[in-house]
Amino acid sequence: MSKLRPRPTFKSEVQEAAFWASHDSTEYIDYSKSRRTIFPKLKPSTETISLRLPKSLLDQLKTLANKRDVPYQTLLKLFVLERVQAELNLKTFKAI
Repeated sequence: MSKLRPRPTFKSEVQEAAFWASHDSTEYIDYSKSRRTIFPKLKPSTETISLRLPKSLLDQLKTLANKRDVPYQTLLKLFVLERVQAELNLKTFKAI
């Protein structure tokens, strides 16, 4: 591998972001020495949404959540996740 350039120092994150957006990092960093890192406490970012549900559906969801001893919002997220994954898998199989 050719000699690496010294990494520049930056006065702000904005300046650093602009630099890396216009330069190839392989000229500054030897990726052959990199290691895989795990961030066990890293949580995916979330976004707040407003969702209108019929009261009867919400009551049923709360009843199911109560039986499973989980918050109803958590159960709703699990249901949505399972359905989205099933739909994506279904589309993958249809494409084959």
